[in-house]
Amino acid sequence: MAREKLSKETVAGSLAGLDGWSLANDGGAIARSFTFNNFSEAFAFMTRVALAAEKMDHHPDWSNIYKTVNVTLNTHDAGGLTALDFELARKMNRYFD
Repeated sequence: MAREKLSKETVAGSLAGLDGWSLANDGGAIARSFTFNNFSEAFAFMTRVALAAEKMDHHPDWSNIYKTVNVTLNTHDAGGLTALDFELARKMNRYFD
């Protein structure tokens, strides 16, 4: 998948169809917090996402505090958001549901 930086218009359209995510870092990233029932559920989610991210060769910036996983996505080598960020965000939303 191409790692080309998306236009502001494409980012806005992609974000509109992505529940729970918001624009962060002056438009250069998207972010979301996921809250689970406990640490085990949060860690299981992170494990599942880690496997998908590795297959995509696209890794999130994230942190875990007990039952909360905070995620920021952008494509560093493109200097902003790419289709990969939105693909991984959609996967994360599916894994969370």
